[in-house]
Amino acid sequence: MASSSSNSPSSKKPKIEIEEQTLGDDRISQLPDSLLVQILSLLATKDAFATCILSKRWQYLSTFVYNFIFTITNDQARENFSFVDYALTHSLSSKIKKFQLDCTDLYPSDRSLEYEYDALVRRCLSFAVERKVENLVLWSFVDDHCTLPESVCTCSSLITLDVKYCGFDYYHPVISCKSLKSLKLGYTVLSDENIVNLLSGCPELETMELYRVEGFCRLEINSLKLKRFKLKGYLFAQAGGDSLEIIAPYLHHLEISGDLYDLKCRLVDVSSVVNAKLTFNIMCIKEIDNDDDEEEFDDEEESDEEEDSCRDYHEAVYTLVQDNLQKLSCATNLTIGTWFTEVLCMLLFKGVSIPELKCKYLTLELHFKEFNLYGATGLLRASPYVETLNIDMDTKHFDDSRCCFELLDLAKGDNIDLQSCISSFVFPNLKNVKIVFSSRQCLKNHVKWGLDKLFKLLEFLLRNAKFLEKFIIILERRLCGICSMNCLSQYLFRLAEKLSGCPRSSTKFMIIFREVSLKYCNLTFEFDLWNSQPSIRM
Repeated sequence: MASSSSNSPSSKKPKIEIEEQTLGDDRISQLPDSLLVQILSLLATKDAFATCILSKRWQYLSTFVYNFIFTITNDQARENFSFVDYALTHSLSSKIKKFQLDCTDLYPSDRSLEYEYDALVRRCLSFAVERKVENLVLWSFVDDHCTLPESVCTCSSLITLDVKYCGFDYYHPVISCKSLKSLKLGYTVLSDENIVNLLSGCPELETMELYRVEGFCRLEINSLKLKRFKLKGYLFAQAGGDSLEIIAPYLHHLEISGDLYDLKCRLVDVSSVVNAKLTFNIMCIKEIDNDDDEEEFDDEEESDEEEDSCRDYHEAVYTLVQDNLQKLSCATNLTIGTWFTEVLCMLLFKGVSIPELKCKYLTLELHFKEFNLYGATGLLRASPYVETLNIDMDTKHFDDSRCCFELLDLAKGDNIDLQSCISSFVFPNLKNVKIVFSSRQCLKNHVKWGLDKLFKLLEFLLRNAKFLEKFIIILERRLCGICSMNCLSQYLFRLAEKLSGCPRSSTKFMIIFREVSLKYCNLTFEFDLWNSQPSIRM
């Protein structure tokens, strides 16, 4: 009886169910080791090593990962240091594809912790170089400003290098990375000699990005392979104004953005640039001097000298903007920011013509309230070959501090009657216009003035675009944290309705209003101006 009972279906059923559950729910363990290591290498290293508790098979898989991604913060910093050492000591991978050490949120409270950190960084870099690392990311903490060791500066296996708060030896640079294709340097100082050695020592370099870097005044790129250069922001403002010359006859993509303070950036030769983005902001030297020295001048003569210096500085900057636009007049794809529209306004008031631009794709990155209407329309009039126009409207903080010299001309631009511009110009090639709103502030009680300026700009386009096909208004839908509403949506829909009744040159085109939501379906309102009957498409 006992034997028959033990062999009954009911007694075997639980065992069968457990086996089926194991096979069904743990299919990932059936994958080959090479694929599991590949999956673990995509995780943060701490998470990858945590899988060792799953089973004996998983116990050693993490030691073969070929990507190391560490993030160290003030919270349990020394424990983080210990884990990094543990992971490096137990690594069995012969080659490292990516090594990333992010310490930007580390704020050492004592010198001993700084010493431990410095020693850790040296061990990490030594480990990465020995294992022939291909992609290296080192983001040090704010006050560190360390120097890369020679072993990294001469690492032949490096393909990409991304460094923040850390740079090359300023006085005795030795740079030779024969395989390096992409370089990002941030929050550091580079000498002209650093630049020369960098470009000559990295013959395969294709992309270079410098953000919040200062110290060099000449960038000469003669490599046929380096096609992309980005300059994002400037580290320090210095009285008197610094200058930077860019000579890059083979460059295809150029981007200059962020706060440049008083840096005068001159494009000497960028004759091959196809894609150009100029969205930077330059401050008046008087504003910078006031930041550096809070003392007020009581002497009238000294104040007059300051005003003359301010005026001369702006005249030089305006001439520079005109020259730079001329250098980029043959670019196919051009992006211009709010500060540029302000300068163009001042140029127009002084009777200076804007160079004709041959771009086919034009993007205006404009601040919702701060962009200058006269300057924006002047730029559009200088772009007769444009086929596609994108206007990105934003409400994020914009440094609108201006001296009296600038404010006088900007005020004229905001009050000018655009009818003279509208009646005498035609866009012969413009077919598509797209306006995108990215609202980051509450606009419930502060939206009217910005919309009035925008309406005049869009009306200008409708009146002058003879072959327009699509006119799209897109709202990136976000609930406002202040009023708990989508406080811009109703105004933009009214704007679309108002535009549908404006005089227009094109005989047939469509205005489309779109609200883009990440979580829900997109709602699109379409106005067919040929039939004058609105339709709604879900």
